[in-house]
Amino acid sequence: MVISSHYRLVNAHIPLCLLPSLRLSSQQITNITKEGLICCDLEIKAGKIIGIYPSESAPTDNLLRWDLKKGIVLPCFVDMHTHLDKGHIWERTPNPDGTFNSALIAVGSDRSNNYSNSSYEDIYRRMEFGLKCSYAQGTKAIRTHIDCPSTQFDLSLQVFADLQKEWRDRLTLQAVSLVTLEDYDGARGEILADRIADLGGILGGVPYANPHLEAQLDRLFNLASDRHLDLDLHTDENDDPNSHALKATSEAALRHNFKGKIVCDHCCSLAVQSESEIKETLALVKSAKIGIVSLPMCNLYLQDRQSMRTPRWRGVTLVHELKQAGIPVAIASDNVRDPFFAFGNHDGLEVFSTAVRIAHLDTPYSDWIKVITTTPSELMGLESNFLVAGASADLVIFNARYFSELLSRPQSDRYVIRNGIAIDTTLPDYAELD
Repeated sequence: MVISSHYRLVNAHIPLCLLPSLRLSSQQITNITKEGLICCDLEIKAGKIIGIYPSESAPTDNLLRWDLKKGIVLPCFVDMHTHLDKGHIWERTPNPDGTFNSALIAVGSDRSNNYSNSSYEDIYRRMEFGLKCSYAQGTKAIRTHIDCPSTQFDLSLQVFADLQKEWRDRLTLQAVSLVTLEDYDGARGEILADRIADLGGILGGVPYANPHLEAQLDRLFNLASDRHLDLDLHTDENDDPNSHALKATSEAALRHNFKGKIVCDHCCSLAVQSESEIKETLALVKSAKIGIVSLPMCNLYLQDRQSMRTPRWRGVTLVHELKQAGIPVAIASDNVRDPFFAFGNHDGLEVFSTAVRIAHLDTPYSDWIKVITTTPSELMGLESNFLVAGASADLVIFNARYFSELLSRPQSDRYVIRNGIAIDTTLPDYAELD
């Protein structure tokens, strides 16, 4: 392992789509693999990438060198949709039948039974456990949705604020308020929006079909505009072809000429709608400049679940069609070991690997690796996460040489480089949650 402030990573396989500044000769272009990987050397100094070169034309000098032997190098992951405040409650509050409705009931029960003025330590411990896992496996930024009912939001948002401060040198953390849209009515809506603004967070919620949806969205957009907040909404997390919250949100954004960033998550019902409805909705989404986040692991777990019946569909939204329409698409981890998803490990590679299998993001892999690296960084308003000279040397290094190798094993032997320095990648023991 390299221990130096100035060194080279040599013979690294890097997806060309993550190297926007790399200039190649016609001969070097022929060296790009069928998976879109090219062999490069990276020069790192004082925590920054100061040079990237095709390996065959890289400078020769006496710098310390780490030969990766074509191991894949990626920028650190960006996980832009999590629920850290609910994480790791499965053992005390499981989901009895794995359905979405049962998950809602279980989470409400857990809140009633376990949230009080004395539960700060419990929330802090579980949320930090998620941060430890994410950091050790190569994530550099996280956006977490936080349940904000009236009985909980002060406590949970305070925990988030404390963790945001404690981890500021290791992880960029963003908070999103999670409520149904009627919770923004009246004075309480103002209070919650102000609290989110104080945190530098994002206004969020769950729009669903009801006679007041247009008015609820107008209220939300006004609250966000008045405070210069971005929006991040759970939309259409179901298999109902008549669920059109994504369309309604797009129309509201255009109606308000909204200037902030908007992200809509899940969008599952889009996959069971007619081609004409899909075409109309995608046109509106693009016009409204909305980014879409797919949550493949959680939605595969929850959607189309019925007792003693094999599920008929995968629950994932139309990622290929969205991308072809020029709409930014990201993927993220969503829930981890809670009633909405019994599994997970806060690992960006696991999320990408699962998405590849569920949504057929292979053959060709194209630039799909951007959905867990550069695209979520852009949607979160962060600095560029491409590999370019001048960028922070925040990297995940694998012994795997090709995507076929990368996605066939857990890659537990990966290296994580932050600011040019290799960090400890030991995962926290589950006993920390006891």
